[in-house]
Amino acid sequence: MQTVYVDVLIFLNMIIDFLILMTLKNIFCINITYKRIVLGSGFASLFSLIALIPNINFALNILLGLISAGLSVFVTFGRCSIANYIKRVCGFFAINFLFAGFMTVVYMMFKPKGMIISNNIVYFNISPLLLIILTLICYFILYMIKRLFNKQPAAMQICNVSVMICNKKFSFKARIDTGCDLREPFSGSSVIVAEKSLFDDLKPPEENLRVIPFSSLGGEGIIKGIKAQEVIINNKKILKEIYVGFCENIFTGEIKALVSNDILGDDF
Repeated sequence: MQTVYVDVLIFLNMIIDFLILMTLKNIFCINITYKRIVLGSGFASLFSLIALIPNINFALNILLGLISAGLSVFVTFGRCSIANYIKRVCGFFAINFLFAGFMTVVYMMFKPKGMIISNNIVYFNISPLLLIILTLICYFILYMIKRLFNKQPAAMQICNVSVMICNKKFSFKARIDTGCDLREPFSGSSVIVAEKSLFDDLKPPEENLRVIPFSSLGGEGIIKGIKAQEVIINNKKILKEIYVGFCENIFTGEIKALVSNDILGDDF
């Protein structure tokens, strides 16, 4: 019988959970800091102690796996709508299951010395180099699965946006929309449309706000916007003048902002 060291078990599974949560973040385009992912992976790794439970049956193993996924997702990504939460939990559980399946295949084919799989929890008593190689292979496979099944047309691509407003910096993901051509009426500058909730408790001076009319398939209306001090999209600074228009309860799903092709130009 091989000796299992609890600290090694938790640490190794923390690395694995970190990569799984990173994959989940990329698949669902969740705007979250790396600090939260580290916190979530640390919490999720505690459930690797399930491997120490002897003779656990399949149904209980699945139940514990779902509880682990539910709590880990909540700790990492925080509150969201019930529909999005269910998608994230199922995604975490599925990715974890795929990882365990891949490692089971590796174990059956190569029988690496010092490797144990118990209750879908992987334990390695192997060199750190081999651990890193195997984990990176799994991450690459998950990344390719995402690219294969999550292809988006140009009009639905996602970009990373960072804006400076009232000397405060805000970062979020936005959908690139070829049909979005909203402009501030006096300057003609392009407008990034975003949910007000993305800007925490920002309260810009009323005199700095501009009224921006819009029209869509749902009708016509107005939103209030403000000129951004700085806009960076996909790590590239936008040199032209850009306004940010605030809306409320318009977007559904994970992405809550729109960027037009005119803002991006031909260099993106």
